[in-house]
Parts: sequence; structure tokens; C-alpha cells
Amino acid sequence: MSVGENIRRTRQEQGMTQAYLAEQAGITQAMLCQIERGTKNPSLQVGKEIADILGCKMEELLEGGQGSRPPKRTA
Repeated sequence: MSVGENIRRTRQEQGMTQAYLAEQAGITQAMLCQIERGTKNPSLQVGKEIADILGCKMEELLEGGQGSRPPKRTA
């Protein structure tokens, strides 16, 4: 899962709307929508703020994201 997918899943599990999370994080709902869709990545500051609001660690939102790509094969 990507960072955005993890944010969306966690937000929905808590019954939180995009509008509420965006307002609490100090970003627009459009920006949060782009983050959840994976077309934008949050800054570290925004990612930390979102994690705090969702009651989790940033690492939890990153799991399964870009860091989980399989290793490159060497010849």
C-alpha cells in the first residue's frame, strides 16, 4: 500500500472525513485527496501532522509504501 492508501484506510477506519482531517492538518481537502490518490506526496511536516491526528506513527503510514519495493536484480 502507498502512503496515501494507508492514510485513507486509517482515516476511514476512524470514521473521519477528508474535510475534517484536512482542516486539522492545515491543508486543503483537495490536497488531501491528491495525497490519498497518490498523485502528491505530503511534506514531512504534513505527514507528521496527519499521523498525529490519526493517532499513529509516520512509520505506520509509510509501511508498504515506496520503501517496500523489491530489490533490484543484478546480472
